[in-house]
Amino acid sequence: MSNVAIGDKALAFELPGVDGKNYSLPALSAGKKATVVVFTCNHCPYVLAWLDRLIAIAKDYEAEGVAFAGINANDPAKYAADDFAGMQALAKERGLPFPYLHDESQEVATAYGAERTPEVFCFDGDLKLRYHGAPDDNYDETLADVPYLRNALDAVLAGQEPPVAETPAVGCTIKWK
Repeated sequence: MSNVAIGDKALAFELPGVDGKNYSLPALSAGKKATVVVFTCNHCPYVLAWLDRLIAIAKDYEAEGVAFAGINANDPAKYAADDFAGMQALAKERGLPFPYLHDESQEVATAYGAERTPEVFCFDGDLKLRYHGAPDDNYDETLADVPYLRNALDAVLAGQEPPVAETPAVGCTIKWK
């Protein structure tokens, strides 16, 4: 269960990115109409199934004033593929169009109450949570019918309530220390 409920303000964070820069939520979201934070990782089959769709969403909505960030909070002692070098490799190989951030202490994931990868938090321009859950209704792209995140972003950008505000996050559990 998320610690950030629909309508709550986003919790500020500052984390290192795979590009060697530090990113804060206030800087990422400054002047943006919406901000999407996705708890993700390198190894999870659900993340890998959704990754191309998440990349497409980030690219499609960038010009609309939407900021996007991926956060990996997994303990690399449990999954070596989720270490910082693995994050850098994934970002380069997949051409991630958004900052990929390392929550090594797991403080941000804990504060948000994130439990799974991928787990989406979509905030409006005032950084109020408007959608939380899965990117869409099926990790198998051929079976996906309802694009929850796209629908939420369209609604937020139009100044409306998303048609669905919350869905269960589907994926691997975050690997806690």
